[in-house]
Amino acid sequence: MSLTIPEHIRSLKPYIPGKPIDELEREYGIRHSIKLASNENPLGPSPLAVAAIRSALDGLHRYPDDGGHELVHRLAAHLSLGPDAIVLGNGSDEVLTMLARAFLQPGDMAIIPQPSFLMYELVVRWAGAECRFVPLKNMTIDLEAMLAQVTDRCRMVFLCNPNNPTGTVVSRKAFDAFLEKIPADLVIVLDEAYGEFVRIDDCPRGIEYIHGDRAVVTLRTFSKVYGLAGLRIGYGLMAPQTAAMLHRVRIPFNVSIPAQAAAIAALDDTDFIDKTRRLIRDGLAFLTGALDDLGFRYFPTQANFFLIDVETSADDIYEQLLRKGVIVRSMSAYGYPRYIRVNVGLPEENDRFIQSLDKIRSKG
Repeated sequence: MSLTIPEHIRSLKPYIPGKPIDELEREYGIRHSIKLASNENPLGPSPLAVAAIRSALDGLHRYPDDGGHELVHRLAAHLSLGPDAIVLGNGSDEVLTMLARAFLQPGDMAIIPQPSFLMYELVVRWAGAECRFVPLKNMTIDLEAMLAQVTDRCRMVFLCNPNNPTGTVVSRKAFDAFLEKIPADLVIVLDEAYGEFVRIDDCPRGIEYIHGDRAVVTLRTFSKVYGLAGLRIGYGLMAPQTAAMLHRVRIPFNVSIPAQAAAIAALDDTDFIDKTRRLIRDGLAFLTGALDDLGFRYFPTQANFFLIDVETSADDIYEQLLRKGVIVRSMSAYGYPRYIRVNVGLPEENDRFIQSLDKIRSKG
């Protein structure tokens, strides 16, 4: 078979996610492992969402509501927005794809902090556009350096806040100054996948900028605080005229019946959301305190995960932890060869991670 593949597709490296627990247990011959690698909710899914999914199963022979009418209107009421400012996606990743499809073409350029969420590069290159990477400064997105990279070919800027994998945030003052200087014809993608975990006031919230004079598109997800990662449902918040362009490139019926039902119910599960936030807050306090006692350097975070400097090969520590049934994420692929990323788990999981890390270092 001889196929003609565009070079911008041929040169891509596929996104490699963290492996599922079942696959790793089969591969390494381990059992009863714990996963602290993918920033998932350790409490599981919202109970109200699970009940809603069960109630929706009898309707699976029907196509889903293409526009997600009920969910969109519930989100609109929840966020005090018009429904025409909301676009649903099969995960917020799909909203990223829609943005690239609608606003980028070959010859264009997008600015991406580095390191940050790996999907930004993929969606830009899928569109045949160029990526311009800007290193972080003190583990935080460097807005001034990003501004310096803007040219007349630039069409989009990506900001992950809190940033993945560092957990740091840009301040409201810095973001406002950034918007004042950025050209008005650019799309600013503000990814708030971990926004519900932010514990400080000095953090911009994308929803406040939707009706401003800059095209700020905010991404959010039900995967993290609501515990619905397996359903793949997220959404974008943006000016109605921007949303109208995304609907032109959105795949019909892109959000399933169970996902819509679960998300509607999850919005009302305030007890679960509060419980999740308390768990993350308390887990971070335990983990950072334990790491202080062990003498490890780590980095402050506003997310449900953080980085640890293991002072040696992160890949090696990842492998050793894996053989003890503790799954974390090596940051070597992000350009941090001696850092691991760990998300907060249940109290017993956090304790198991600390004990395993201590044993590995003591042995070494």
